[in-house]
Amino acid sequence: MPRNNLITGANYFFEGVKLLWHPQLRAYTLVPLVVNIILFAILTSVLISYLGMFSDGFAIEVTDWLRPAVDFLLALLGVILVALILIIYAYSFNVITNLIAAPFYGLLAEKAEEILSGKKPPPEPLSHMIPRVLKREIKKLLYFIFRGLLVMLIMLLIGLVIPFGGFLAPLIGLGWSAWCMTIQYADYPADNNRCSFTRVRTKLSSSLYSSFGFGGMITACSVIPILNIFAMPAAVTGGTIFWLNELSDESAE
Repeated sequence: MPRNNLITGANYFFEGVKLLWHPQLRAYTLVPLVVNIILFAILTSVLISYLGMFSDGFAIEVTDWLRPAVDFLLALLGVILVALILIIYAYSFNVITNLIAAPFYGLLAEKAEEILSGKKPPPEPLSHMIPRVLKREIKKLLYFIFRGLLVMLIMLLIGLVIPFGGFLAPLIGLGWSAWCMTIQYADYPADNNRCSFTRVRTKLSSSLYSSFGFGGMITACSVIPILNIFAMPAAVTGGTIFWLNELSDESAE
């Protein structure tokens, strides 16, 4: 398939799903899946409790002639709140899981790269790898938070100032989400190969269409409960395929 293409980028995720079934990767996916299942149970319970709380809080006593208008406004507010809670749920699931399972995802990416290319990244003892990987995850998290706040401000301004900005602002949000997902999961093989976080972003910018295709597919799977449990390991192996095909120094030769 051609490089730097939206469809190619999306296909990296599906290739990652297929690669997860490789016998040599099963042991590397076990721990992340267990972590995902535990966090899924906790966060989904919180999600259900919040949805129930909002549902209970919408019971308002009004006169009969105001009831249709109030019911419409409450239903609209409920849809907005549910959408907001689901977005927070998806991001919380990704952020917390990646912080906890980052070392295991690094090992998964390393083994996937060995299977695909026949080469192993530079060896590193676990005692050095774990703190380094956690430090890298915190660096990524800070990048997502500060840039994300700026993106939210831009979305708010566009929605308030520009005509039909209410349709454009969500597209900006989806684009930012796709970019973040690509950085998150393409960074595991990049980190294994000692590629700096700044250089990873530069490489992804040079394959922008593939980046948005890959990240968009991960975003779509991340907001679907149960499916998001399995989407993250597949994103790691898919990000490794993306790295080998378009981002590594060898792929550019």
